[in-house]
Amino acid sequence: MVLFGGRSAEHDISCVTARHVINAVDRSRYALTLLGIDREGVWHQADPEATELSASGPVIGASEALTSRVGSDVVVLPLLHGPLGEDGTIQGLLEVVDLPYVGSGVLGSALAMDKAMAKIVVGAAGIAQALHLVVTERDLERGPSGEDELISRVGTDLGFPCFVKPANMGSSVGVNRVDDSTGLIPAVRFALTYDRVIVIEEAISGRELEVAVLGDADPIVSVPGEIIPGDRFYSYADKYLDGRSRTLVPAELDPAVANEIRDLALRAYRALRCEGLARCDFFLAEDGRGLLLNEVNTMPGFTPISMFPQMMEASGVPYPEIIERLITLAFERHATRRRRVDH
Repeated sequence: MVLFGGRSAEHDISCVTARHVINAVDRSRYALTLLGIDREGVWHQADPEATELSASGPVIGASEALTSRVGSDVVVLPLLHGPLGEDGTIQGLLEVVDLPYVGSGVLGSALAMDKAMAKIVVGAAGIAQALHLVVTERDLERGPSGEDELISRVGTDLGFPCFVKPANMGSSVGVNRVDDSTGLIPAVRFALTYDRVIVIEEAISGRELEVAVLGDADPIVSVPGEIIPGDRFYSYADKYLDGRSRTLVPAELDPAVANEIRDLALRAYRALRCEGLARCDFFLAEDGRGLLLNEVNTMPGFTPISMFPQMMEASGVPYPEIIERLITLAFERHATRRRRVDH
């Protein structure tokens, strides 16, 4: 059972991911049920044979769609990006109705999705990160005095340029680079249209590196890959519209750095209670600070040219095998949880 679409700003990306995943599923072993969630949150029975996959078709109730399959040999692939999909909400629903599903559980999904909370957890685990501030709507409620105070804090603690991001959003949605103090408040207010908590980070000058992790107790950690942005930063347009960014898999790194980034990715994966899969993003800073964790994505882009499949392919795990491993892990994890609940 494939869930895709969703109410978040990453709706279209989810549809693209789902199309590629269902094309890779072994139809001789699995029957497919597709449930598309439209932008208003309405669930639809979708056609797995449609050339252009969209979250449309006959309306079906969410409880009807899920509970009718409880007890059968079904696994759910929640290919939903962003809020109301990747943040523990769908995972909680699937736990309640007792269906096995691919990917991290409620806690791991929620922690990794919320950049502000994730920074607290990985910081406690001793993993280096960029300097950052967490800002909420309340910080601006005092009007000009609150805005002036925030500008002063950012100038003192982080400096310019900096990046402003919604805490709970992916694919660079709502993210802006701010070059000087005049652009800070507009960028903050824009980010607050996506989330009531935002993160402001220092701009890191350096290389953008990524590592894929696949598994639970003893996961596979891929070779590192590198993103070479075509924009001033790896923006939404750069990722999905312009096609100007380039990727290098594997990244050209000193062996010691390659080993270190793989170790850090595994530590972050475990610290955030990730399961199944994740893509861990890093900066290799030019100022001598070395590797800095940017974020961990528990449902990364999954087209064949996305970084997660590319890095796994370079590590000996081809695209169809990734899907197969994730399904197997989902069944195993569900069986373990059932034993504990029944006990």
